[in-house]
Amino acid sequence: MPTVILMAGTGSDDDYLRRSFGPAVAEAGADLQALAPSARLIDDYLDTLDAAADAAAAAGTTIVVGGVSIGAVVALRWVLDRGGAHCSGVLAALPPWSGPVGDSLAALSARVTADAVERDGLEPTIAAMAATSPPWLAAELSRSWRALADRDLVGQLRTAAAYRAPTLAEIAELPVPLAIAGALDDPLHPIEVARDWARAAPHAALTEIALSEWGPQPHLLGAACVNAWRDF
Repeated sequence: MPTVILMAGTGSDDDYLRRSFGPAVAEAGADLQALAPSARLIDDYLDTLDAAADAAAAAGTTIVVGGVSIGAVVALRWVLDRGGAHCSGVLAALPPWSGPVGDSLAALSARVTADAVERDGLEPTIAAMAATSPPWLAAELSRSWRALADRDLVGQLRTAAAYRAPTLAEIAELPVPLAIAGALDDPLHPIEVARDWARAAPHAALTEIALSEWGPQPHLLGAACVNAWRDF
């Protein structure tokens, strides 16, 4: 497996990527590059992927790209735009939507969080989120939101919530394998989106796993995605 370059979900970060994907990627004998979200978010992601692909081309190698939620969307969009050059696959965990954002709950949640941070401040928003979330999610988002606060968390949330994903017709033109991990019980990342992506792509594998399993044990999400890759 070539070097794996991953991007986080909205409001999450590279720390989570290393914990969720690090063990499975290492077991597969590959190196993981977890990209840190920045204030420029998607633009910086795309610039980094371009540079990595150029370096791979110069070295005569390829990369695998992917991510969680919006990270998976950005990775898929980038591969389609580049025609798959110097990339040998996509790892997509928890696809949130296809095509325009529409009524996606993941995008709505990001917008609501951004509004709350602007209106009430970061710490009151964290407290409100923690009061209505499972302990593992409250701990994870409290950590990542604080970590991203000085990198325009609100701007990141709004940018991600407006980002257009590839349509299923576009995914049908994907020139590289697509390995997907879908959540069976996560309303923000409907399993039907993951199944639609898998049906649309010419060469895809899908592993389905329950949020109740991988939520408290994030390494299981990365393992599900890498296990899908091993089906190729």
